[in-house]
Amino acid sequence: MSQDPTPPPANPFIASNRAPLLWGIAVGIAQAATPLAFWWLDSATVYALGLSVIAAIYLGFAVADGRVNVLAIETGVAFGFVVISAAAITATAWLLVVGFVGHGLKDLWQHRTHFVSNTRWWPPFCMVVDWIVAAIIVVEIIAGMHFR
Repeated sequence: MSQDPTPPPANPFIASNRAPLLWGIAVGIAQAATPLAFWWLDSATVYALGLSVIAAIYLGFAVADGRVNVLAIETGVAFGFVVISAAAITATAWLLVVGFVGHGLKDLWQHRTHFVSNTRWWPPFCMVVDWIVAAIIVVEIIAGMHFR
């Protein structure tokens, strides 16, 4: 019996989003290093600002989309991430992990549903950024890094 030398087909999600996913890894690592660039601020504050900015980017996509219901929903979602970010500054850094993982899940949902029109490569890219930052924050928490 002969084996088929053809490799199995690549994961279509990865195959069609290879560049955004690779850039997401690079940007995620860079974003996780942002507390070093803002050394005079607490790490929790820097990460919270980053999460708030990431969440607000979809507002721009919603404005470009032009549908009022999309803008209203994305405004509410962004506000939720801002609240999580603000709470994480004075509460626990685990809220930052929740925020970044949650935003990555929102990106995955956006990629699958295309709720906001014309986001193309952004959701896979942003999902990877979010999850890389979340993973690095988990490592920092476990290692005993001081967030305040």
